[in-house]
Amino acid sequence: MTPSSGDRGSAGDGALERTAPIPPPDPSSPHEVRAAERLLLDGRLTVEGRLVQASNATLYCAVESGRVRAACVYKPVSGERPLWDFPDGTLAQREVAAYAVSQVMGWNIVPPTVHRDGPYGPGMVQLWVEPDPDVDLVALSRSEAPAIRRMAVFDAVINNADRKIGHLLPPGGAHVYGCDHGVTFSAEYKLRTVLWQWRGERLTDEAVEALARVRDALDGGLGERLSGLLTAEEVAATRHRVELMLKHRIHPYPSEDWPAVPWPPL
Repeated sequence: MTPSSGDRGSAGDGALERTAPIPPPDPSSPHEVRAAERLLLDGRLTVEGRLVQASNATLYCAVESGRVRAACVYKPVSGERPLWDFPDGTLAQREVAAYAVSQVMGWNIVPPTVHRDGPYGPGMVQLWVEPDPDVDLVALSRSEAPAIRRMAVFDAVINNADRKIGHLLPPGGAHVYGCDHGVTFSAEYKLRTVLWQWRGERLTDEAVEALARVRDALDGGLGERLSGLLTAEEVAATRHRVELMLKHRIHPYPSEDWPAVPWPPL
């Protein structure tokens, strides 16, 4: 099995014997999700390869605890490349923040993700999701599929500046995961995505309910969680985006001052 998926790239040493991914947890099962989080947080992390096409250091790893062993992605903070518009050393925390929002929305768009120490220092560790190779990702990105529409709403909440086609991970069935959420939560509007097909359209009732959950949670546990991962200004901007979407009940439009689509879009 050769790891691949958008910016995740491909592993560098084809001679390595790599851990096969286990199926992701059932999104509707809190028990399975918590078990995956515990494995990622407390399991022994072993690097098996590097995803060479990724922009930042992205390592394909095995994580194991007892008889349980799974594949995951480890992005150490020490391997992050400096960006002009995001503070240095914060991308891993933003990935964890995106996971926290995904969980509160109830859509489980982001695979189980934790922040922990690893072989190369602290970083983000995320359960590997193997996409179905028979799915046409370009067609999926342009579709009206409910899972893709949910992702468009999610990206607006986290202010995702880099939703590429290759960041879509359909494991099979109707659910679609998303990966690579490091450039998110800027206090400035930076939404850049390939999923603009609903711009200006009314939000679904499902989306309004999810946004309301985020708004309420920002006054409690989610707000506390994000405050430990983002700046106060970024948390306030997240709240403002959610409130605007609840007020106007429409999908946002692209910014006039920021590219609408990431490059390359794949």
